[in-house]
Amino acid sequence: MKVALVLFDWFAHGGLQRDCRRIGESLSDRGADVDVLCMSRDGEVPPALHCIEAPAMNSSKVTARKAFARFVAQQRDANAYDVVVGFNRLPGLDYYFAADTCFAWKAARERHLFYRWAPRSRQYLAFEQAVFGPGSKTRVFMLSPMQKAEYLACYPQCEVRLLDVPPGIARDRMAPADADTVRQHWRCEFGLSESDLVVLQVGTGYPVKGVDRSMAAIAALPEALRSRVQFFLLGSDPRYRYATEAARLGMAAQLHILAGRDDLPRFYQGADLLLQPSQKESAGMVLLESIVAGLPVLTTATCGYAFHVEQAQAGVVLPEPFTQQSMNDALASILAADKSAWREHGIAYGRQGDFYAMPDHVAQIILAGHGAKAHGH
Repeated sequence: MKVALVLFDWFAHGGLQRDCRRIGESLSDRGADVDVLCMSRDGEVPPALHCIEAPAMNSSKVTARKAFARFVAQQRDANAYDVVVGFNRLPGLDYYFAADTCFAWKAARERHLFYRWAPRSRQYLAFEQAVFGPGSKTRVFMLSPMQKAEYLACYPQCEVRLLDVPPGIARDRMAPADADTVRQHWRCEFGLSESDLVVLQVGTGYPVKGVDRSMAAIAALPEALRSRVQFFLLGSDPRYRYATEAARLGMAAQLHILAGRDDLPRFYQGADLLLQPSQKESAGMVLLESIVAGLPVLTTATCGYAFHVEQAQAGVVLPEPFTQQSMNDALASILAADKSAWREHGIAYGRQGDFYAMPDHVAQIILAGHGAKAHGH
């Protein structure tokens, strides 16, 4: 069986890329030949997967994405793929792994009228229609109830093609037996004492992840708390804007911007709080990773996995509509509080639930669907 996994950009530490890699490895373990088709690549693809990069285009992103859609169709014919799985929305997919929120929902309810007429928006809406519209046969892996509700509000006829999947975090995110030692070594590595309050934020796409909100909340802390905070920001976005803003807020020495890393579990143990005030997020895998690691979470209700924070009693979810003042107050309250109960609740939640099965679950559905198709079902 030959499978193509399709996404616009491959880079080492993105959440979408991690899901693509783990699903691909699970398919490979089950005997499939797996190719990754992408527009750009930054970092190595695992040995189990073969990367085919589209020819570089010196053009607008809209034109490049249109050309990439043609490239995927050409590769499907040339390589005789049995199944094509998209991790971004494109025409002609057999399956779509819905890491994105519904664009039609955003365009109609969260943006001004002219937003949807921009070339980028019209292309995204067309690609989304190709996946969710009435003429499509694409089956869709859904990550959260909030995300599913928004897609169904815009494309009610697609419900029979939606497949709910469990979370798929790696088990190494769970708090290890030597968590205290990991914490001490991590803090020693970065020159931190136990009295420092380490606030962590993780992800790519800083504007959508709410990094501006985080920095404003830290800057607004009472001086007794603010002076103790060290803010670690992990991701691949350009740094200049946020370093400049930190200097303006008088917190330049407290901001540590690092590229994505493979040793993220050590950061979960070394930190005191995960801050993730995203404007919108389909799931938010980092929320669940933090919970099972025992790291308390402060997030927004617009994250698809925010309900896990509430169910686990492992932090605070800011309600909608978001206000900066409510976040400022919540951050000050959490940092001043005893966080041990949140830690214990999160660790227990991670042991009780099945939050680790998504890659195998998705791989099994793809393989079973291909088997049924081959037998005429």
